[in-house]
Amino acid sequence: MAKIRWTSEAEKWLRDIYDYIAQDNKNAAQRVTTEIYKKAQILKDFPEIGYKYRSEPEGDIRILLFGHYRIAYLIRSKELIDILGVFHGAMEIERYLKILT
Repeated sequence: MAKIRWTSEAEKWLRDIYDYIAQDNKNAAQRVTTEIYKKAQILKDFPEIGYKYRSEPEGDIRILLFGHYRIAYLIRSKELIDILGVFHGAMEIERYLKILT
């Protein structure tokens, strides 16, 4: 079972998602962010479940889908996965992943 480590950037994205949704509905914001977090926990047992985005010297970057969101993660080893960010589907993810790696 792999360890999942959220980068500070990924935590910031999750807080931003919460803040945006909470403007209209705090309960919905809590529900969505909790479910995104839970979805990422699947990676502990199934790290390759997301589609392969690209390979880097550090490992493969993959994308796990959850509703309108994409969870970008890096498989560093069989024991360690870094969550790089959580992006709304309408966002140009390529722009942000260039910055993160």
